[in-house]
Amino acid sequence: MWVARRFLTSVAQRVQPGLFRRRPPHGFLPELELRYLQCTCCWRSRVPVAGFETLNASIVGSVPCKDDDSKPLDACYSPEQREVILKRLNNASLPELATVKLLRGRKSHNIVEYRTKNGPFRTLESVVNVPLLKHKSAVVVFNSILNPVKRERKVKIQLAKFIRPEVERSWLEEASSIVSLVCGTNKIAWAHVDRGMAVLDWQQMECPNFLNGTYMASSYLTDVCAVVEHLPEADFYIIEKSSISVQNTNLFPIMAHMRTVEAMLFATLEPRIPQPEPNVPPKVLNMIRTAVGRHFGLMVGESRTSGAQTVRQLMTESVTQKLPRLKFPTELLVKHRNSFQMGSRHGGEELCDALLQAVAFYELLSESSV
Repeated sequence: MWVARRFLTSVAQRVQPGLFRRRPPHGFLPELELRYLQCTCCWRSRVPVAGFETLNASIVGSVPCKDDDSKPLDACYSPEQREVILKRLNNASLPELATVKLLRGRKSHNIVEYRTKNGPFRTLESVVNVPLLKHKSAVVVFNSILNPVKRERKVKIQLAKFIRPEVERSWLEEASSIVSLVCGTNKIAWAHVDRGMAVLDWQQMECPNFLNGTYMASSYLTDVCAVVEHLPEADFYIIEKSSISVQNTNLFPIMAHMRTVEAMLFATLEPRIPQPEPNVPPKVLNMIRTAVGRHFGLMVGESRTSGAQTVRQLMTESVTQKLPRLKFPTELLVKHRNSFQMGSRHGGEELCDALLQAVAFYELLSESSV
C-alpha cells in the first residue's frame, strides 16, 4: 500500500503542472480541480487525483445561453446544440413537447400547428415566430431541451380523476365534438366545442321552475326537457359534477337541486338501448368541477372562484392572436362581450363554467394518463 501511495503521488505531481495550472481557452476541456483520496493505511496522508467527474460532466452537459435580447439565438449555441434543439422541436410529439419547461399547454399546440403549416424549423431564430414564444421564453425552452430537469413521477393525472364513469380513452379521443353542460340555481348553460377548439354554440336557458317552492318532479322535468330540445348533436354530453359536501347541511337544498337536474339530464340525453352493447360508449359523462378549477388555477383552498377573467382572456386572444387557445365565431363574441364584466347582471357564471369545462376536457385529456 505504501508503494501504491507513492506511485500515485508521483504521477499526480508530474501531470499537475501541465494539467491543472492553466485554464484552457473557451471551447476546450475545462480546468480540472485537484482532488484527494484518503490513504487507508495512513489517515494523515492524502493522495491527489484529478477531478474526472468534473471533466465528464463538462463534456456531457451544455452551457446554457444567457438571456440577452441583443444576441441572435443561433449565435448563443454551438452547431451541435442547435442540431439537438431543432431535432426535438421538429420531431417531438405533443405529449413529448409538453415535458419541456414552458411548453405545457397552448405553447406546445402552437409549435405543432406552426411546423405543420410552415414546415420544420431551420433556425433557432424562427422559433420566435410561434405565438407565445418570444426571445426570453425561447431561451428557457432551448436550455431545458439541452439540460432536461428530472420531473416528478406524477406528471399526468389519471383520466378517472376528472371523468366519470370510467370509459375507454380511445372513445374520448375519437370524439369530434362535445357539449359541456353546467346547471345553476335557475338556468342551464352549455357550450358546444369541437376537437379543433372552435366554439360552435354557447348559450343558456332560464328554468323558472328550479328551486321554486317544493321540488316538483314534473316541473323540473318540463324545464330540463325544454333545454334538451335546444341542445346540438355531439359525441358526448359532459355534465358538471358539483363538489358540494353532504356534510354541509345549509347547502343541502342546493345539493338536492343539483343532483335532481343532473339525474334528469342523464335520463333524457342517454339513448334508450334495450340491451346495452359492450363496445358502445355512454353518451353522457360527468366531469369533476374541482378538476376544472385546478386546471385553470381557480381554486382557493377547497373553494372555486369565478372564471370570468379567464373567459374574457380567451375571448380577447381569439381576436388578437393568430393561433388562439380557443376560437370563437364573431356572432358569439358580440353576443357575450358584456356578459362577464365586473359587476355585470347578465348572470354569466354558468356560461363561464360551461365553456371552461369544455376547454379543460380536451386539454386534460391530452395531458392525462390512462
